[in-house]
Amino acid sequence: MNHSVEQTGQLGRGLKTRHLTMMGLGSAIGAGLFLGTGVGIRAAGPAVLVAYLIAGIIVVLVMQMLGELAAARPASGSFATYARQAHGHWAGFTLGWLYWFMLIMVLGAEMTGAAAIMGAWFNVPQWIPALVCVIFFAVVNFAQVRGFGEFEFWFAFIKVAVILLFLIIGVLLIFGLLPGHPFVGTSNFLSQGFMPNGLSGVATGLLAVAFAFGGIEIVTIAAAESENPSAAIRTAVRSVIWRIAVFYLGAVLIITFLMPYDTIGGADSAAESPFTIVLGMANIPGVVGFMEAVIVLALLSAFNAQIYATSRLCHSLALEGDSPRVFAVTNRHGVPTNAVLLSMIFAFVSVGLQWWNPTGLLDFLLNAVGGCLVVIWIVIATSYLKLHPELQRTGEISTVNLPAFPLIPILSLVMLGSLVVLMLFDNSARSEITSVAVILVVLVGLSFLSRSKAKAVS
Repeated sequence: MNHSVEQTGQLGRGLKTRHLTMMGLGSAIGAGLFLGTGVGIRAAGPAVLVAYLIAGIIVVLVMQMLGELAAARPASGSFATYARQAHGHWAGFTLGWLYWFMLIMVLGAEMTGAAAIMGAWFNVPQWIPALVCVIFFAVVNFAQVRGFGEFEFWFAFIKVAVILLFLIIGVLLIFGLLPGHPFVGTSNFLSQGFMPNGLSGVATGLLAVAFAFGGIEIVTIAAAESENPSAAIRTAVRSVIWRIAVFYLGAVLIITFLMPYDTIGGADSAAESPFTIVLGMANIPGVVGFMEAVIVLALLSAFNAQIYATSRLCHSLALEGDSPRVFAVTNRHGVPTNAVLLSMIFAFVSVGLQWWNPTGLLDFLLNAVGGCLVVIWIVIATSYLKLHPELQRTGEISTVNLPAFPLIPILSLVMLGSLVVLMLFDNSARSEITSVAVILVVLVGLSFLSRSKAKAVS
């Protein structure tokens, strides 16, 4: 039996629905929520809620389409597999490696942030805690998938518990239910109007928050290793979507009710985080250290989920002949060890960057992330447009079946197209479009090269 698994490259089965749900939450709730929320608020004021709502609608539509495809045809390649089925080899190759590349960039950024805080704790160079963490997560990812899922479940659970604590304390502060705190009401929320910077402020805020929900796609990658993929996808996708919406919108509501919008901005440290400031209002002792620990957990949890996702994507690409066959090998527990090793090598590269630590590293690593996500979301919608009629015709649609076809994919494409236009008119976002366009050209070229090589071998 073990021999069979190693020969076929078959992944293990052992993830439960709660594991998938927490993996989605874990990858989407990172430093962006705890440190980056203030950027959107600064741009749009309380109207950043509209920006989050628009971004949330886009993600809900995309994830519902992806959920239907994944429930019908579970695959660790997820959207890359469906792009291949809908548009051909080049699309699957390009989307798979684009997402892998994006997660590797984010993975380095997560470790950069976590290592900086831990280095300050222990008064050691950043590369030391980064190296320790990478080795630790290598061990976690070489374990059976059920063990990995359990670890990630509790890692993400801590973040969720902290956000719930924040929401409860925030509500108590707003209504003056804590000793020594008067009723706040809307004195801060509407002090300069709901939309102080007009529609342009909301547009800027939308660009700042549009990719906050990125990462929940990992749910559909992990579903292939769940005990009942179709049922797990239906529950996990819906659960992740509404929980993230509650956490992000709830947190932003609390912050904008308790802090004047012009005092809020991006945070470079835990002490500057709006979360820390709000919890400080409740006179919680050691709040800065507490939030530093939470931010480190959030970053490391996201890092762990991204190691998992990149290894599974690489494994799936190897099965399709789009990466060396050696990455298709799995051990007796169904873990793609060589693919995990590749992800860990790139994690070690990010540790090397901690040691080198050039100025602007975090900005460089994250520069193309937003553009990559837009491309991936667009191709998910076009793949769904192509594949949904086929799934209906063959009777493959299972636990997830979206109504009003083709309205949802067309609406998604219109909203995503509008987002691209906004990015083109924004100086900082325009560079994301440019860098992703270059990456896309390279990947599409490589896809034709890999196909021609495959033909030559066959």
